[in-house]
Order: sequence, then C-alpha cells, then structure tokens
Amino acid sequence: MTSSAATADHLIDPAAASFAASLNHQSISGRPVDQLLPAGLTMGMVTLKTDNVSRLRGYYEQALGLVVVAQDGPNVILGRAGVPLVGIEEARGLKLPGEGEAGLYHVAILFEQAADLAAAVYSAVRHDPTRFVGSSDHLVSEAFYFQDPDHNGIELYVDRPRDQWQWGEDRQIAMGTIYLAWDQYLNNHLTEEAVARLRTAPASVGHVHLQVGDVATAEEFYVRDLGFEKTTGLGTMALFVSAGGYHHHMAMNTWNSTGVGPRRNTLGLGTVDVTLPRGEGLGAAEERLASAGRTAQRTDRGLEVRDPWNTLLVLTEAEAPAVRMSGAVTD
Repeated sequence: MTSSAATADHLIDPAAASFAASLNHQSISGRPVDQLLPAGLTMGMVTLKTDNVSRLRGYYEQALGLVVVAQDGPNVILGRAGVPLVGIEEARGLKLPGEGEAGLYHVAILFEQAADLAAAVYSAVRHDPTRFVGSSDHLVSEAFYFQDPDHNGIELYVDRPRDQWQWGEDRQIAMGTIYLAWDQYLNNHLTEEAVARLRTAPASVGHVHLQVGDVATAEEFYVRDLGFEKTTGLGTMALFVSAGGYHHHMAMNTWNSTGVGPRRNTLGLGTVDVTLPRGEGLGAAEERLASAGRTAQRTDRGLEVRDPWNTLLVLTEAEAPAVRMSGAVTD
C-alpha cells in the first residue's frame, strides 16, 4: 500500500466487522482450498539488481539495521535474526527503470512489535531523512515509506491484530489511508531497548507491491492461475491478494504504469520469492499454471514463473511449515 491507496469510507463495512474472526485462515473467496495457495504461505526474499553493491548494501545495513545472512563475491543477502529479507546482486551495464515501467513498487518489511518498527524508522530517518516519503495508518497496519539509493520503494510496517481487521459482506477487507505522524509514532513507541536490538529484532517480508500494466490481467495471473485470493481492489487502479486470509501478500497497481508492457532487463527488481509450507501446494500450483498455459519450470531454486510483465517469481518450500507473525502492535 502507499499514500495513494483507498479511503476507509470506500471499503469499510462495520456491520461485517466480525467476518475476519470466522475466517480461521480458510478461503475468503469461496473457492475450494485445493485451488488456492496454502494458508501457511509467506513471502520470501526480494532480490535487487544494482550497479553499486556497496552503496545499496550500506543503506540497508546502516539505515535499516539489516545484517549479512550470506555472501557470494559481491552479491549479498541481508536480513534479520537469520531470516533473508533483501538480496543484492551486482549487475553491470544496465540502466535504472523508468518511473512508469513495470516492476517493483515497494518491498514491505514486517516487524513483530511497534517498538521495533519505531526503531527502524528512527534509524532510517536519522541516516538520511530525504529518503523518507510518507506514512499511513492503513486500518490493518501502520506503515512508513522510504526509497533506497536506487529508488526502490521500501515499506516498514507492523500489523494490527487480525481481530481488528474488518471485512465487508463482499468478502473484501477494509484498508484505508489515514495520516500517521511519524514523530508522534516514535514518541509513543520508541524505546532504548528497541534501539539497542535494531540489528537483532525479528522481521520478515510481509508483502511485495508491484507496478503492472493493467489490473484485470494481473488478477487472471495471480488469482485465477497462481492461486492467491483477492482481498480488495480499487477498480482498474490496484489489486490486493493473499493466502490464508492475510490482508495482502502481494499487490499490483497501475498508478504510474497504465498500459505498460513487459519489463526490460534493468536494474531494480530481480526476483520475488514465495515460500510455501513443506509438502503443501507447490505441485498443485505447478499444475494450475500448466493448465492455464503459463510457462513454469523447476530449477534448483524452486518453481520459477514469470508474470505477464516479466517479473520472476520463485516458489519454494519451507524447511518447516511456515507460520505468520502474530500481528500484534503492542510493545
């Protein structure tokens, strides 16, 4: 999500506020669960291509407190508490994508506690305040937005508890854009303990938001063929999808990119990893994609498939069943 998203009045239905409690992480669309990606799905690492690894790595380490999880020559994987979040790969001779091209809108890093989110925001603002681009209360989450030195979008956020999410009778979730003052948020949540654990506090990739050419084509691929469920949409402007009743694991918008075609080979987004629980859903996803005429192949990384805009998704299985964070915002 971003500050251009929907207003709360457009989506909210207070009469159906208890719908979320009845989901029990099952299908929200009414489709048989064997046609869906598994409820235990989580987003994995997002890989970025850059022509200046040291500059980009320095930002994620110094501003956001990420640490090295693995390294291979100049290429590095950064994360928190051993969990890979961002991969940075050297790519020479490529140009940055234009603002209106398909690709990454932002990668969203999810924190378990409001204090840890506040510490990351505090660190990022202190490191370079010019890279802070906004903040919003989205009803399901509280979020702060930045841009890295290569102009890749970053969201830092914390979820509200699931029992506070509101679902309409149309089975769409209420998400809005309400002004969230970053300085007041830090005053309310920042602690010395959270600042001290900046590099060790757990975090994960909560969702990935893409720029695409049109929403209808995105829905055909991500919902009908891949197996996500639509959680809400903004007409022809944006689509939000998830597995297991989460507010969104992925989103696609056309705010800057209406009608754009497949991505060029540029700097910026490399791959988006999607992690399924071991033994759940990978084969079924492969069969759905094949039945829909989508080209997918097994590699040593997992099941690879490109969306209609040439964004590479890599579906893998977790070492153990994936478990989503609790979503609490209390310190």
